[in-house]
Formats: sequence, structure tokens, C-alpha cells
Amino acid sequence: MMSTPYSEQLQKWLDMLEGGKDLAKLSALIAKDCVFYSPVVHTPQRGQQMTVMYLYGAAQVLGVNNTFKYVRILDCGDNAVLEFETEVDGIYINGVDMIHWNEGGLIDDFKVMLRPLKAVTMVQAKMAEMLEGLKAPAKAGG
Repeated sequence: MMSTPYSEQLQKWLDMLEGGKDLAKLSALIAKDCVFYSPVVHTPQRGQQMTVMYLYGAAQVLGVNNTFKYVRILDCGDNAVLEFETEVDGIYINGVDMIHWNEGGLIDDFKVMLRPLKAVTMVQAKMAEMLEGLKAPAKAGG
């Protein structure tokens, strides 16, 4: 079965994920004015730095045991919907990443949705802990 090639933007995202948790590569894909919509935070998170922090934290939490995988990918050029599955602490997590790329090929809108509720609650707690850890060095340095 021949696989369909993805848009250049989506392929860059997938390649970055395959390459591991590299902050520089992640930052290079995110627009300065990106808006990130978290499944566990009420308000949109604005800007490249906030988006990178949340995505990096999510990679640490959801990719902790290498079970994270995309199971369905809808590539619509400047938009993509990627369904994922993973397991953390014995809890099955199913979610969707909805991504939009700007004219420059950078991600300017990223929305994550999760299910079931048990997974959302667990991810919220782990993300809060992870983000506090990421913010602490920034506070200490400046």
C-alpha cells in the first residue's frame, strides 16, 4: 500500500516529532503570534514562547513511555487534524491535534482536545506539575 505524501508543513511537524524532544526544532515551526488552545486551560495561550512551553510539556507528559502515536491524519494543506492515542500510568488517552499553518509555513493556531474525562483529569495534573517545573528556571534566571 502506497502512502500519500503529506503537505510540506505537516511533514515538518511529523519529522520534528520523530526526531525527539528538541526545543529548537519545535520553536522553529511555531509562528511568533501563535495561539495555543489547551484541553485543560480555559484561556487561549498566546505567542511562540507559551505555545512551545505547552507543546514541550505535553510531549513530556504524553510521550513519557513511547506509546504516543497518530492513528488518523487528515491533511488539508494549511490545516491538519491528527488523532492520537497514548497510555500514561495505565490510563488510555485519545485526542486530536488541530493545526493551522500561516502563509509562511509556520504553525499559528494549535488546538488539542482529549478524552475520556479520566485522561483529561490526569493530564491536567501532570501538565500543571510539568509547567511549574518549566517556569521555575525562567523565574530564577530573570
